[in-house]
Amino acid sequence: MFPLDDLSGLTDQFTQDPARLIGIPFALVGAVLMSLGAQFQHRGVVKVESSSGREAASGLNFAQLKALLQRPSWVIGTVMLALAIVFQLSALAFSPLILVQPLGAIALVITSVLNARIAKITLNRRSVVAIVACVAGVALFVTTAAIVGVDRPVTSTALIVILVAMVAVLAIFAVVFAVTRSRAKAIFYIVAAGCIYGFVATLAKVILSRVSHGNVGWLTILCIVGLIAGTALGAYFVQNAYASGPPDLVIAGLTVIDPLVAVAVGIIVLREAANAPLWAIFSFVIAGTVAIWGVFQLARHHPQAKP
Repeated sequence: MFPLDDLSGLTDQFTQDPARLIGIPFALVGAVLMSLGAQFQHRGVVKVESSSGREAASGLNFAQLKALLQRPSWVIGTVMLALAIVFQLSALAFSPLILVQPLGAIALVITSVLNARIAKITLNRRSVVAIVACVAGVALFVTTAAIVGVDRPVTSTALIVILVAMVAVLAIFAVVFAVTRSRAKAIFYIVAAGCIYGFVATLAKVILSRVSHGNVGWLTILCIVGLIAGTALGAYFVQNAYASGPPDLVIAGLTVIDPLVAVAVGIIVLREAANAPLWAIFSFVIAGTVAIWGVFQLARHHPQAKP
């Protein structure tokens, strides 16, 4: 049976502390900036690919990466995405995860509509169904995590496990990319970037917590190194994804896979849902499956999807 008492408790929290609602406008602004930034970055990558005369889908080379820095549209998009991160972090500072995290999926809807108008295309029925699946799946997954999850302190042992897992993930995707880059598709870049950014989000939260408590030791420095490495490789995969597919597909992957991985790390490593009831386990499985299915369906049926 669904825990109505938990939901009423959350409602009471918002009623008694209206300040928790302050995060909503921050999250909405962040979603808009993310969608606009993705559109500008996509335009920059496409123009660089066209002017260089070389397909970037198999991996941007150094000359193309350098050219991106000289492309105004790409620079503007990068600034917008940086601001989107600032607004999203600000939203989490004021409001709980259950309230603001699902709002990030609005970026997918905005990007889909915006890209359809700019590219002068009409999203087909399967694409619309896929987008709805992505948004609904993420909302259900994060809501379930917020209801049954319990914040636990990140021990040094748990942090080492997270770092080792992240290194393994980075190594796996780097090797797979090196072996299959000539035939890599947009979905590979999107899944890779989403998984990597899920770990990056976890490390960012840990670093902020440890620094605020004056705990700046060798483990915190390793976290910062991992954060920088993950951000760099994830950003590279995102740019390749722009060269391989439409921007709304890229945003779909990031707004779905990123939070799923971040929450999964909390559940598996930090045991934040160790006492979760059976209904929550089923909810996690169903929501995650629906959201990921939506990403793959969008990659397959989007009007701009490359064969």
